[in-house]
Amino acid sequence: MGEKILVGMSGGVDSAVAALLLMKQGYQVSGCTLRLRGGRLASIGNGNGETEIEDARTVCRTLGIEHLVLDLSDRFCRQVVDVFAEEYRRGRTPNPCVVCNRTIKFGGMLDYARQQGYDAIATGHYVRRAYWEEGKRWQLFRADSRKDQSYVLYGLSQDQLAQVRFPLYGLEKEEVRRLARENGLPVAEKGDSMEICFVPEGEHAAFIERYSGQPDREGVFVSPDGERLSPHGGISRYTVGQRKGLGVALGRPAYVSAIRADTGEIQLSYEPPFTQSFTVSCVNYVSIPEAEEPFRAQVKIRYQAPPADALVTPLERGRALVRFDRPQKAVTPGQSAVFYDEDCLLGGGIID
Repeated sequence: MGEKILVGMSGGVDSAVAALLLMKQGYQVSGCTLRLRGGRLASIGNGNGETEIEDARTVCRTLGIEHLVLDLSDRFCRQVVDVFAEEYRRGRTPNPCVVCNRTIKFGGMLDYARQQGYDAIATGHYVRRAYWEEGKRWQLFRADSRKDQSYVLYGLSQDQLAQVRFPLYGLEKEEVRRLARENGLPVAEKGDSMEICFVPEGEHAAFIERYSGQPDREGVFVSPDGERLSPHGGISRYTVGQRKGLGVALGRPAYVSAIRADTGEIQLSYEPPFTQSFTVSCVNYVSIPEAEEPFRAQVKIRYQAPPADALVTPLERGRALVRFDRPQKAVTPGQSAVFYDEDCLLGGGIID
């Protein structure tokens, strides 16, 4: 028999087909669904994720494999949701998926898999992993797919990468759905989840108030000329670069150019904010050893942003300076800047 692999089953089609493909390749497969929205999250009326658990259970029953449920809800709150809420309260815009992948999916679930005697875990992410023999390290590469998800995986360690499998590399989403239909998987037509899993759509500011038990930081808009304008609804409702839904009229389009958490001021500009240089913290190098000298890279500052040419200069204490060849729009504190060399994911960090 092949390796024992624990597949993270979200209740969606991608993880279902990941399990299917591993079975066809001869591995011993079990499915594992993480219960993340229990306890504190469930208590504020945010759902408990049982629908996703039941969908995953039905898929495993169809495949004839064991289905396990691992409750990581307390750890999820501490390591992901607490950070998410605090970052917004500081006037920043976090990406909780990056933190969740490092600490929960490839952290808590991998720890559990090791304890239970599995050889590896697998997920339905669209990304490629390969071993660089000369450099003696695992590398990540963008998937040959419109659904490439390497951006949210730059935080993984070499230890984590050594025990993870990504069976969907090389497939497009349409092919994944076709495989699910052909093999009778009940989630073949289930839609993709596009929002943050623990936040009701469009309600992140209200969610943060309920979760933290504290009111949002109120304040006023500040015009491009420095004039204090009307009050806003709280800093958590805004992000750098935002134009729509500001609720203030200046007679022409306006953009959020800065959020001052200490005063509650939302600074506006008449042009989209462009930045050429910025620093990042908590840098993690993936496909290359920790850098000591400046290097060229293509840098993505958001999940959907195109990569742009830049020089990355390592700094002390896990930081780096990124200087774009050309200024980029809406460089947003709290988001991740991820470094690539063509398709190879070099590393990344959190925008200061």
